[in-house]
Amino acid sequence: MQQQIRQALQVQPEIDPSVEIRRRIDFLKRYLLHTQAKGYVLGISGGQDSTLTGKLVQMAIDELNNETEFGQYMFIAVRLPYAVQLDEQDAQDALDFIQPSQRETVNIKPAVDAAYLSFTEATGQTLSDFNKGNTKARERMKVQYDLGAHYQCLVVGTDHAAEAVTGFYTKHGDGACDIAPLFGLTKRQGKALLKELGCPSRLYEKAPTADLEENRPALPDEVALGMTYEQLDDYLEGKEVPSDIKEKIEKRYMMTEHKRNLPVTLFDNWWENK
Repeated sequence: MQQQIRQALQVQPEIDPSVEIRRRIDFLKRYLLHTQAKGYVLGISGGQDSTLTGKLVQMAIDELNNETEFGQYMFIAVRLPYAVQLDEQDAQDALDFIQPSQRETVNIKPAVDAAYLSFTEATGQTLSDFNKGNTKARERMKVQYDLGAHYQCLVVGTDHAAEAVTGFYTKHGDGACDIAPLFGLTKRQGKALLKELGCPSRLYEKAPTADLEENRPALPDEVALGMTYEQLDDYLEGKEVPSDIKEKIEKRYMMTEHKRNLPVTLFDNWWENK
């Protein structure tokens, strides 16, 4: 099963960071020209994944503007805090590293709180802190699609192999996008690309966190997952991992398969054959 998962997620055991940077920039450029959109939109959190994705996108935009007669492609980097983000300085440092064409900030707190209140008024029940966290993720994506629609831009996602294998993202939240340039990379491979690009080390050495739950602010991903990214990366790169970790990864992969597929229809049977 490990080999099947690795093939499905297109993970290579070793990469050349400079080659991967070039491949992914070219991919972003080709797709933008194909769709005739005017640019890309991405939410910047200050973590490794959005920092790397944002840098690749801006490099692609800069090259297109130098190479094409149109010369007005844009990258809109958007901050999407819920009130005040604890690591806001990291997000600002990431933006300074990326140097996006355009910066926007949309505070999602009013919209999320309104949805939370409407749910309570309609049902008489209280939305759990965990589910409210998913509402935050979906509101952030809605804002990005609003910006994309207004500016005629595509929305970029930050999904990579270590996230995909665990389904560690919100369905129709940060899991929704038009293009995913980090697909196939492990977490450590993403770090290697950022090192190659000269990114400040604190932005990729900090503990990754989704930071969606108010009862557990800044909860590290590895605590929530019950395994480390080193273990996930080893598994995805075809290395041996402890049997309990292997079982846990494969169980999560099976449980979250619905996140990696289009909506199921009468004519689909992949789920019945599992």
